[in-house]
Amino acid sequence: MSELYSGTDLFSEFDRLQQQMASLFGGFPSSIRAGRLGAFPQVNIGTTDDSIEIVAFAPGISAAGLDVSIDKGLLTISGERKPARVNDGDETRTYARERFAGAFRRVIELPQNADPDKVQARYTNGCLSITVGKREASKPRAITVQ
Repeated sequence: MSELYSGTDLFSEFDRLQQQMASLFGGFPSSIRAGRLGAFPQVNIGTTDDSIEIVAFAPGISAAGLDVSIDKGLLTISGERKPARVNDGDETRTYARERFAGAFRRVIELPQNADPDKVQARYTNGCLSITVGKREASKPRAITVQ
């Protein structure tokens, strides 16, 4: 057993390994389905016959504080989340902080059938829902056989 355990905290070694793996593989999203670990805001992406549906989870931000744009097939969500307020008179020293605060920018590659002229965005209860319509030519249609 002494050969396997060197006296260091095994869980912190696993954390270090996970961070190294994430930095090695997490920085280059290759498609709409790929993203990097710890990206903010986190997103769910789905599709229907008529549209691409994107839900970004961004609690603690006002709708006016979010910017959504599409350019050259890339959907960009950006804004800033203010840090949580702590009692100013309190002398608490933070030793762990898991809630992200600060400026953010998330870029999502859209499929080629996305129509940048058909975009709607709504922000409700910390969720930004974005609907991007599909081009008419890419929608499924029935063909009559003669």
